[in-house]
Amino acid sequence: MNKTVLIMAAGMGSRYGGLKQLDHIGPGGETIIDYAVFDAVRAGFNKIVFIIRKDIEEEFRRVIGSRLSDKVAVEYVFQELNDLPEGFNVPQERSKPWGTGHAMLCAEKVVKEPFIVINADDFYGFDAFKKAADFLDRITSSKLEAALVGYYLKNTLSNHGSVARGVCSADKEGNLIDVEEILEIHRNPQGKIQASNREGLDDNNLVSMNLWAFSPEVFQFSQQYFINFLEKHRDETKSEFYIPLIVNTLIQEEKLPVKVLETDAAWFGVTYKEDKADVIAKIKALIEGGQYPEKL
Repeated sequence: MNKTVLIMAAGMGSRYGGLKQLDHIGPGGETIIDYAVFDAVRAGFNKIVFIIRKDIEEEFRRVIGSRLSDKVAVEYVFQELNDLPEGFNVPQERSKPWGTGHAMLCAEKVVKEPFIVINADDFYGFDAFKKAADFLDRITSSKLEAALVGYYLKNTLSNHGSVARGVCSADKEGNLIDVEEILEIHRNPQGKIQASNREGLDDNNLVSMNLWAFSPEVFQFSQQYFINFLEKHRDETKSEFYIPLIVNTLIQEEKLPVKVLETDAAWFGVTYKEDKADVIAKIKALIEGGQYPEKL
């Protein structure tokens, strides 16, 4: 079965101060995107769609895309502020993108097959891609299907400060009930996990790191949800249309059960500048353990 990875990268130029300054985390100068694509291809995905801005296209193709085009089919779509449904205009004061749900919708014209969507600057691990690929391979009809890859909280923490995480609640069949945003999660000096707005967290709570799997039928629902969002928030300068909003609405309207796919993979990211050294060390350990080649 054809399967696609949507990589949300529209914010990268502003976050990193230029794509040339993407963090190199592998011994051969590899970036997190290189490892994501490597894992996705060996898990069975055969197309990568980068969601970027038009103003970074040339540099993105040169710095990132050119390294990948001989390994997998690569396409580009653009998330622009004025890419809105008919009848809606961008508020004069707005410069903030419309969010991850809008980014996903920007890929509708080029994605006709089951797909996953991920952040460009997160290391997800092979097992997460494999769990998502196996889920998509089980789709046998043109009905709406969706899943979230859930990570154990202990595998997503930073050693250098607190983090916010979407903590998942699921029923006994493994269907997602809710994702609750929990703030300032950290380990106290005794090693216990604490947070500012919830008690009782432990190492094995499942959290969302924004790796979602969908059948392409999700787009038709998402378009209407985006219109509903704009009708409420069209004049606001900072409100965003997130993928979890799409998923929560699907659950509330009982359109489908959303499966939670547990992974024991470790998630890496650079939340704090001090995290970069930890990420490099973790990649080195994975290479020494035989999970990745020295050079991709």
